[in-house]
Amino acid sequence: MEIAENAALVVVDVQRGFEEEDYWGPRDNPEADRNIARLVDAWQASGRPVVFVRHDSAQPDSPLRTGYEGNAFKEYVEERRGKGRGPELFLTKAVNSAFYGSPDLDAWLRASGVRQIVVAGIQTNMCAETTARMGGNLGYEVFFALDATYTFDAVGPWGWTLSARELSRATAVTLHGGGFASVVRSEELLAAVG
Repeated sequence: MEIAENAALVVVDVQRGFEEEDYWGPRDNPEADRNIARLVDAWQASGRPVVFVRHDSAQPDSPLRTGYEGNAFKEYVEERRGKGRGPELFLTKAVNSAFYGSPDLDAWLRASGVRQIVVAGIQTNMCAETTARMGGNLGYEVFFALDATYTFDAVGPWGWTLSARELSRATAVTLHGGGFASVVRSEELLAAVG
């Protein structure tokens, strides 16, 4: 795996509101936060660009709603913002894809000559996956750090229920098998950025 000197790490929605278990239910991948932090540290130390994405929910009961404490980044993310040697972007969004946020992620990446992105964050099968899919559709080489994401059990139509683990596996198969992204582990990325 070759990671370009200007490959951007896109850190999606690592917000305090996702700690509210009563709202979200059971989650997977307890190591995700540690892996996200390690990726941010490696990207910042190498001078590569980091994008911090915050979801500003319009839903009045959402733990991610604007003005609520859960809207803020988790502490380990907040304390890392502004600490890197490379470029940094903070953007907000109200939908799943970071490419539909403000400021315009695609324009920022293209202006910087970025052709590779690494996606990490929350939720695996929602905003992280949607951002990766759209990145692939826009022509970026996308790496999806599966163990630096997590999600929650979910109920679909007809009462169908999937566990967080099943949803994460489905995301990995869809992204990788569908050609949207290369699904990788954090250790592989950390070794590649050296």
